[in-house]
Amino acid sequence: MKAPAFVKDAATWAQPHWTRGPAGRETPHDLFRVLYYGWLVALTLKLLGSAWDVSWHFKWLRDDLAPPHLLNSAGTALALALTVIHGYTGFGVDRAALRLIQWGTGIFLVAVPLDLINHRVNGLDITSWSPSHIMLYVGTFFMIAGVIRGWFMSAPPGRERTVVLGAFFALFLENVHFPEQHQEYGILSIGAWDNNATYAEPILLRFAAEQMGRPIDRVMMTGFALPVPDVLYPVYAVVATVSVLVVARMMIGRFGAATLVAAGYVGFRTLAWPLLTFTGFPPSAVPFFLVVAGLCVDLAFAVRMPVARAVLGSAGVTAAAYGALVAQSALMGPVYGLLTGHEDLAGTPPLATASAVWAGAGLLAVWLACEWWSRRQPIEARVIATATP
Repeated sequence: MKAPAFVKDAATWAQPHWTRGPAGRETPHDLFRVLYYGWLVALTLKLLGSAWDVSWHFKWLRDDLAPPHLLNSAGTALALALTVIHGYTGFGVDRAALRLIQWGTGIFLVAVPLDLINHRVNGLDITSWSPSHIMLYVGTFFMIAGVIRGWFMSAPPGRERTVVLGAFFALFLENVHFPEQHQEYGILSIGAWDNNATYAEPILLRFAAEQMGRPIDRVMMTGFALPVPDVLYPVYAVVATVSVLVVARMMIGRFGAATLVAAGYVGFRTLAWPLLTFTGFPPSAVPFFLVVAGLCVDLAFAVRMPVARAVLGSAGVTAAAYGALVAQSALMGPVYGLLTGHEDLAGTPPLATASAVWAGAGLLAVWLACEWWSRRQPIEARVIATATP
């Protein structure tokens, strides 16, 4: 069977580039774009698979070959291929970017069999916050961090550089925020239970009940849907997720960058909501509050003094994020109820508002560290390894 002509053309184009070399080699511009648009495809496949995966696990008993896993695996396979290309040829990355990508991919690949073993030994994994799951997020964290550095250091200045950098940060934000989707799906599953309905299939409910040693009741449902302390959701959102927006604003260097990165992620979640919910999968709360947090991050950068910016920014962003969470809880609950046919739903996971002090302190520590690092390693537009035609 003959290979299609475009496959032959692609192989002919790629063959001269398949030479071994150290990281930081001068990279032809067309090759550089192919590599990083390949990363966009790989990470988008992982995004689509992971978004479907959370909803899937709130409905069906786990299956290693479930469609979301296969979609995610396709993205992982492409990411692994790109990691090998960068490592062998040295094209498109400096040494630091390559090490981040390699370590991230390695951690992810180690975490996959560990997660499978965990499920074989312990059965249903009740929470997305389990150690094997966290390893998957950590691996993806380093992987995307390396991709961001590689693109940031070598992409030619211009609109494409800014837009693609923003896209990578939106994908990075999704990975960091991902474990919080457990609570975002869980709160509406509890709401459905309180309205005498369930989203999970009977086999999943029986399995979870047997694992917890309880009948299928509200206590069991809460243990399945909201198995972590209430304080975790808002504190993690402010400290970890908002920190991504701070770094995005620093590296992109334009007003509105943090807002647009947050809006990109929230926009994706908003579009995915009807696609999943109206095809029979459980609904989730959407983190609209992140757009408010992103806007406050952008406003904070109007303060020129780094320390003052971190102090005022962390206080303002924390207050705005918690306020937006309270408002979202009140406003979106009736909307979710209307769309799902239920009453008395919450618009967000449970909020421990007193935790705002700890969230603000954590964000301040991270923000100050980012300001310190940016002064040691000035963030500026640089082209260090890309050859123009």
